[in-house]
Amino acid sequence: MKRDIILAGVGGQGILSIAAVIGVAAVESGLYLKQAEVHGMSQRGGAVQSHLRISDTPIASDLIPEGSCDMILSVEPMEALRYLPFLANDGWVVTSSKTFENIDDYPAEDALFEEIRKLQNHLIIDAFSIARELGSQKVSNIVMLGAASDYLGITQERLEGALNTLFGRKGEDVVQLNIKALKAGKQAQKK
Repeated sequence: MKRDIILAGVGGQGILSIAAVIGVAAVESGLYLKQAEVHGMSQRGGAVQSHLRISDTPIASDLIPEGSCDMILSVEPMEALRYLPFLANDGWVVTSSKTFENIDDYPAEDALFEEIRKLQNHLIIDAFSIARELGSQKVSNIVMLGAASDYLGITQERLEGALNTLFGRKGEDVVQLNIKALKAGKQAQKK
C-alpha cells in the first residue's frame, strides 16, 4: 500500500491539522510516513500545502514527484488546481466548494469548478455548510478529511483515534464535534 497525498489550502483553513490527523493515524496503523510542508503567508491567507507520503514499506523522499500524486485534498478549490501537475492520471481531487477569494484576479467560480469537473476523478463537497450545520465552521477541514477518508488507506477507527489524540486536551466536546465532522464528510462523499 502506498498513498501520495497533497494537502492544499490557505492559511487558517486547517491544512496542518489535517496533516497531523493523517500522520498520527498512519503511525498508529504501523505505516511509514514522510511529510513536507510549505507555509506561505499563512497568517494573511497565503497558500499552505503539505506533501504526505504513506506506505507499508520505507519511503525514501518526502516530496511527491510530478504525475504521481494519488490525491489532492484541498479546502480551497483554486489551490487544488495549483497542484494538478502532481496528480497521477487516475488520481483524485477532493475539494471544498467554498472559495477564499484572497487575490484581485481570483477566477470566476463557474470557470474554476468547470476545470475541476474536467478531471476523471473529482469530488466537490460543501464542507462549509456541513460544518455550520454541526455547529462550528472551524471543523470544515475535518469534514473534508472525512470526504477523502475512503482514499487514504487508513481505517475510520484510526482517524477517530487520531482526533482523540490531537484534540483530547481541548475536551471531550471538541473531540466529539470533530468525529461528527469526520463522519459527516464521509457521508457527503457517498452521496
